[in-house]
Amino acid sequence: MPSASLADGIVAGRRSPPPRVSDAALRAAKLHDASVTIGEIRAFLADDHVHMAVLLGTDGRLLTTVERSDFTFASAPEPALRYGKLEGRTVGPNEPLDRVWETMLAESRRRLAIVDADGRLVGLLCLKRHGQGFCSDSDVHQRACSR
Repeated sequence: MPSASLADGIVAGRRSPPPRVSDAALRAAKLHDASVTIGEIRAFLADDHVHMAVLLGTDGRLLTTVERSDFTFASAPEPALRYGKLEGRTVGPNEPLDRVWETMLAESRRRLAIVDADGRLVGLLCLKRHGQGFCSDSDVHQRACSR
C-alpha cells in the first residue's frame, strides 16, 4: 500500500502538492514501430529483463500496448498491432500517483503507459515486483549496465 508520506510530502516546511503519475515515470520507455510482427514481439519478450508490456506507436503517439497473453495463439508473421489494446493499460501524466498505485496493486498490474491528452507517449509507470515503489530510469540503466 502506498505510504502516506508519498502523498503528503513536506518540502522546506511547506506542504508540497501530491505526486502525480509523471513524477514516477520511466522516461526511457521504448516505443516500437506499429509495423512489428508477433514474431518480433516474441523475440523482444524473450529477454527476461523485458517485462510484460510492449508499446506500439508511430511518431511518438501510442497506438496500443501488447502483453504476452494478448497473442497466445497468433502466428509469427501477423501484425502485433491487431492484438493490443489501450483500455486499462494507460494513464494520464497528471493523475494522482497514490490512487493509481492503489489501483495497480488491486488489479495486479505492474505496467501502465503514460500518455498525454494527444495520445503521445510520455513514459511508462513500472511498479516494482514487491509493489513498494516504482522503477526509475537510473534503475533501468543500472540493470542494463550489469548485463
